[in-house]
Amino acid sequence: MGLRSSRWYAGDDRNSYIHRAWMRRGLPADAFDGERPHIAIANTASDLTPCNSHFGEIAESVKHGVWAAGGVPLNLPVVSLGETNVRPTAMLWRNLAAMATEEMLRANPIDGVVLLGGCDKTIPSLLMAAASVDLPAVVVPGGPMLTGTFRGVPLGCGTDVWRLSEEVRAGTLSREAFLESESSMIRSRGHCNTMGTASTMACMAEALGMTLPGTAGTPAADSRLLERSHETGRLAVDLVRRGLRPSQVMTRGSFLNAIVTLAAVGGSTNAVIHLLAIAGRLGVPLDLDDFDRTGAGVPLLADLQPAGRHLMDDLHRAGGLRAVLKEVEDLLDPAALTVTGRPLVEHLAGAAVHDEAVIRRRAEPVLPDAGIAVLRGNLAPDGAVIKPAAASPHLLRHRGRAVVFDSVEDLHARLDAPDLDVDETSVLVLRGCGPKGYPGMPEVGNLPLPAKLLAKGVRDMVRLSDARMSGTAYGTVVLHASPEAAAGGPLARVRTGDPIVLDVAARRLDVDVPDGELAAREPVLDGHARPLRGWERLYVDHVTQAHQGADLDFLLGSSGDTVGRDSH
Repeated sequence: MGLRSSRWYAGDDRNSYIHRAWMRRGLPADAFDGERPHIAIANTASDLTPCNSHFGEIAESVKHGVWAAGGVPLNLPVVSLGETNVRPTAMLWRNLAAMATEEMLRANPIDGVVLLGGCDKTIPSLLMAAASVDLPAVVVPGGPMLTGTFRGVPLGCGTDVWRLSEEVRAGTLSREAFLESESSMIRSRGHCNTMGTASTMACMAEALGMTLPGTAGTPAADSRLLERSHETGRLAVDLVRRGLRPSQVMTRGSFLNAIVTLAAVGGSTNAVIHLLAIAGRLGVPLDLDDFDRTGAGVPLLADLQPAGRHLMDDLHRAGGLRAVLKEVEDLLDPAALTVTGRPLVEHLAGAAVHDEAVIRRRAEPVLPDAGIAVLRGNLAPDGAVIKPAAASPHLLRHRGRAVVFDSVEDLHARLDAPDLDVDETSVLVLRGCGPKGYPGMPEVGNLPLPAKLLAKGVRDMVRLSDARMSGTAYGTVVLHASPEAAAGGPLARVRTGDPIVLDVAARRLDVDVPDGELAAREPVLDGHARPLRGWERLYVDHVTQAHQGADLDFLLGSSGDTVGRDSH
């Protein structure tokens, strides 16, 4: 079979002696005979990434599966990014996590890898790493938490944080009641139970063919996740023996399947950036226009928060992702493979919808056209995105006066000022929050509404930025305006009072001032990042724009397994 790990362990010289001797800590002698694939378990478990804190148990099930299939499992802790704790934003380190994982996979004597991810940036970073190294790989998503309730009402993790906090600011919910709900929000292990970025990227991994089909969306506390983890461990050994690599699974057809899936489940806008980054690592041609061409006419079928009413354990109970994809099977690439070696569509046989309130039939969708809309115009010549499924229909075509904030700090300082010149028709503009600007492109695009408008009953306004927003968020929010202000984009030249014109149906985003006047204005670059050292300096110097996936420019394109250098 010619196992890669044999390059370390085979032979009778000093180097192979050292490699074997130091690994003989419970491993059987035949672990080094060149017949048993060595499978790394790239584990993003961390107490500081609470959504992934249960991965030790999942890893044990994977290990049992690897042993059962004749492989050798090896736990490999890798960089873990906790969305709720890391400051200023976990996205600042997605590329670092991907690069570090890539190098550890490349440097160690392993033949294949099981990728354990859950919280938002962990699955994207692991897939980016696997794409670059191109060793046999498979994902186990850690699963959503079970639904908590507060005063008899189900809580959508993330989504209801935004909703309840706005009600406090509006004066319709007491701060005491808001804080009381805190202990009810997180009922069990697992990531957010809405169709936020974590759930979305689990679905993307399955649509890309990189999970054991039927795994994405299995709740973290469900014993069936451990069963699937065991099966995945067995599959990882089989992947090595068959030589099936990520580059053979994640083809252009697989990415188009992911775009269809993104629309059908009402997934996070963050998936756009992550899919572009993964494709970039593989050298697969994918751009923003593919999201519009492929996803625009796809119906929203999963009635899940934040675009709908239900939560992830409802989706699992109702038939899961496979049932959703069965409804749009004709839109999927029939040739795109999964890690099983069989096409994704073959794994949809027998999928059924068990609750039509949660998973709608194709003929009665939540929305008939639900894909991420890509906007262009003089405010975003390289594109911006909006999630129509989470927006207010009456605002999808809108003209309003810009109210501009130059940074997050400026927003916090002035948003609730009684003399802020703003009304419900205004367009809130936040700049300086793109990949280079903050840096890291934080999830601040869903700007809170001014307190005086909340008090009047306003609950949505058009908001525009070069930032991202949480996949659990909602509203008429235009994101990822590219190029960003810090890179010289036109957003840096917008002034308070400028008329902003949004027309989602026409895919337009413009500021209604003469082009010559806009170009002649001095750009506002207040507060933009100018790091002097370390990772932030490397990041700001090399990060690409949002429409390119916000990866580092020198990491684009798969380099494959380059092991063979003698380190001794």
